[in-house]
Amino acid sequence: MSHEIIEKERDRIAPQFFGATGTKHESRYQRGLKVLNRLDGEAARRLIETLQEVSPDFARYLVEFPFGDIFSRPALDLKSREIAVLAALTTLGSATPQLKLDIAAALNAGCTREEVLEVIMQMAVYAGFPAALNGMLAAKEVFQERDRGRPGAEAQAQGTKSSLGETA
Repeated sequence: MSHEIIEKERDRIAPQFFGATGTKHESRYQRGLKVLNRLDGEAARRLIETLQEVSPDFARYLVEFPFGDIFSRPALDLKSREIAVLAALTTLGSATPQLKLDIAAALNAGCTREEVLEVIMQMAVYAGFPAALNGMLAAKEVFQERDRGRPGAEAQAQGTKSSLGETA
């Protein structure tokens, strides 16, 4: 009941507390799906479908709150938000499946591979080398998966220079 009242009155009460953006008639869920589709597309759809089998409420919360309310706020673009997410998940050190999803999302939001690796490397200072190492290995897996089936991707990856000027 209280959820229904809040949904009904959200634009009148205090939109800044609910991350209101977009049209007045656009629901939190619809906003969240738009963001998720932009970041993850097919992977997001599969995750939501899987969660709906286990806990439909949690699947809805996952779309509404982080993506419908927080990610859709206008102060940061999606690329900046994904950089923050990569830092947070790398620091946790125990969220590798989520980190992999967000590495792909960061690439989809406009981050380069070098930016992804630099964010993860920076976390070695704050979270330690084991957390950063796990992040680097997750990034490697995501990059390899994205490269499969792309002509010339392997040669491009082999010719990439590290920040120290060494060929990777």
